[in-house]
Amino acid sequence: MDPSTRLPLRYAGYSSCFRKEAGSHGRDTLGIFRVYQFEKVEQFCMTTPNDNDSWDMHEEMLKNSEDFYKALNIPYQIVSIVSGALNDAAAKKYDLEAWFPASKTYRELVSCSNCTDYQARKLEIRYGQKKSNEQLKQYVHLLNSTLTATERTICCILENNQKEDGVEIPEVLRPFMFGKTFLPFKNQPNNEAKGKKSKA
Repeated sequence: MDPSTRLPLRYAGYSSCFRKEAGSHGRDTLGIFRVYQFEKVEQFCMTTPNDNDSWDMHEEMLKNSEDFYKALNIPYQIVSIVSGALNDAAAKKYDLEAWFPASKTYRELVSCSNCTDYQARKLEIRYGQKKSNEQLKQYVHLLNSTLTATERTICCILENNQKEDGVEIPEVLRPFMFGKTFLPFKNQPNNEAKGKKSKA
């Protein structure tokens, strides 16, 4: 079977993620922006090594992430990572950085990488069988991109939609919030009432 007829393959995965935040002492230690366990939706794609197939897919995956944050009405910018800051696997990487009003800065929510054949070589994912007249094996190209890390996205939604008396729910999320359009802040509990004990 000609492998080109089966590619590209597009996958999405959801899972809990765990990591040790090295060097994070004193940074974002409060709240849920930087945590040891978080939920994530990731895009994975496999393409042929031919022409611009993987580069076209790279742009498509980035657009998926952009569309997601546009739907949430979150301000963002795209950063093309300089080659000196790339890891060994990625041939090119984009970061999508969203605006956080409280800290008045853009912060990373998405990384979108084209690893070309780096990972495929280690995993021996070949592109078809090597023919007798070919000197080199061919390998598929692998790409990955965050769609959302839920905790960071929640932080961003809350900051960008906060009003004086509560949080406005983005329109696209309202069907999942039973039609609610606004979440009002609750008043601080009355300490005196909390401390009173009922008399027998």
